[in-house]
Amino acid sequence: MKFELDNYEMLSRAMEEFCSFLEALNVSEESIFNSKLVTSELVSNVFQHSEGSAFLSGELEQDKICIRVKGTKDFRPPEKSTCSDVYAESGRGLYLVDSVSEERTYLGDGAIRVVIKAHFKK
Repeated sequence: MKFELDNYEMLSRAMEEFCSFLEALNVSEESIFNSKLVTSELVSNVFQHSEGSAFLSGELEQDKICIRVKGTKDFRPPEKSTCSDVYAESGRGLYLVDSVSEERTYLGDGAIRVVIKAHFKK
């Protein structure tokens, strides 16, 4: 699934559509939550640090949920994330992304690709 997003309302609708897609494939609530968390954090970073649209794609490849986010302005996040102070108003996004994902990769075209383990309902 591919989306071009210009605001948080569009992000919300895209996440609903992607989560419905995952639910139809019997993906667990925990894996869907992790996908929403990652998507929200990465797209929010694009909105905050870039001008223009965010491009989002998501798919299920066997037991992996692959999410790809790119902004109109190239932004390369640090390879290693650290958690900011509990009282800080920012600085935890990539730490959260890394905490729930198997891998986070910066792609040569300026996109970030995150892989989340997909668990399935029994």
